[in-house]
Amino acid sequence: MNKSIRGRALTGTALALATATVLTACGGETSSSIDTKSDKTADATPAVAVKEPLVATFDGGLYILDGESLKLAKTIDLPGFNRVNPAGDKDHVMVSTDSGFRVLDATDQSMTDIEYKGAKPGHVVRHAAKTVLFTDGTGEVNVFDPTALSSGKKPAGRTYTSAEAHHGVAIELADGKLVSTLGTEEKRTGALVLDRNNKEIARSEDCPGVHGEAAAKNEAVGVGCEDGILIYKDGTFTKIDSPDDYGRIGNQAGSDASPVLLGDYKTDPDAELERPTRVSLIDTEKKKLRLVDLGTSYSFRSLARGPHGEALVLGTDGAIHVIDPDTGKIEKKIPVVGDWQEPLDWQQARPTLFVRGHVAYVSEPGKKALHAIDVETEKKITSVTLPKSTNELSGVVAGH
Repeated sequence: MNKSIRGRALTGTALALATATVLTACGGETSSSIDTKSDKTADATPAVAVKEPLVATFDGGLYILDGESLKLAKTIDLPGFNRVNPAGDKDHVMVSTDSGFRVLDATDQSMTDIEYKGAKPGHVVRHAAKTVLFTDGTGEVNVFDPTALSSGKKPAGRTYTSAEAHHGVAIELADGKLVSTLGTEEKRTGALVLDRNNKEIARSEDCPGVHGEAAAKNEAVGVGCEDGILIYKDGTFTKIDSPDDYGRIGNQAGSDASPVLLGDYKTDPDAELERPTRVSLIDTEKKKLRLVDLGTSYSFRSLARGPHGEALVLGTDGAIHVIDPDTGKIEKKIPVVGDWQEPLDWQQARPTLFVRGHVAYVSEPGKKALHAIDVETEKKITSVTLPKSTNELSGVVAGH
């Protein structure tokens, strides 16, 4: 969901990364029971049920892995370029396909019959016990309770259709208000807020090129702009300007533990692919923006948040940079993979960061590898070698 990305988006976040992210990046369940210490080659023996499953995409399908051991539980054939995001419960993952959003039961290792059809399925956002899907090709927004997926039937939920289809994102707040982006296929301008009955109650069109979403502590929601970030909190929109005329924040990662959002930061509107070295920290309470230079570049799949609200960035130097969101200080660098460079095509594989609880999962496509790292101890938990190089990486994350 890179800021320059056109097509099906992801966050965070994700942030996370991810959220996430793209996608809202929220704390997940802790994988503290992981005890495998040695590297190993993936075993394709089917498992009865997968513990805290991870899902990785590859060219032509999905890998489902045990989140504790990283053992390969099952391979699912699925042609096309597919994207994956947490569905919001302990079992399911949303898969963006050519035909729409499909629901994968990752615990039972099978695709369900639940599908939200529509061209260009985009962002998946989890917040306040609700999951929100935005379909770019139709402008349709679907909101549902992810715990209802366990019934095997499409959950009853709220729907809203944007005035015009665009590459957008939406989030439902705890009080039922829906924040959704404004735009067309050619131009995106800002965001609006709807009440429970889909009646517009607020809007701001002071956000050119709006892209991405993340929620911070106390339900401060940020959407990225080409000249800063737009914050919605307590019924009011506030624009926080970038220090540069063109200072694009298109990917964000948030945490309930921090009022500060983590964002990327790009300053060259004419670049075929800008490889920035600075990230942005947006204080949603003080309404201030801080830039932090990592000394290395990163990609749109590099942003995530730690269990205590730490800002995490996977650099092209192969390390996870752990940043104090309040001070902007880089507290530590955790080496994980070798040096890498972001490819020109956003759909091409590159190392990807997915964080759940205290565990950071990092893919290394060049070596067909996947690593699990304890963010707090900085120690590798385990690594695995897969049959093919992976692209996107996600997993189940219950709750917000």
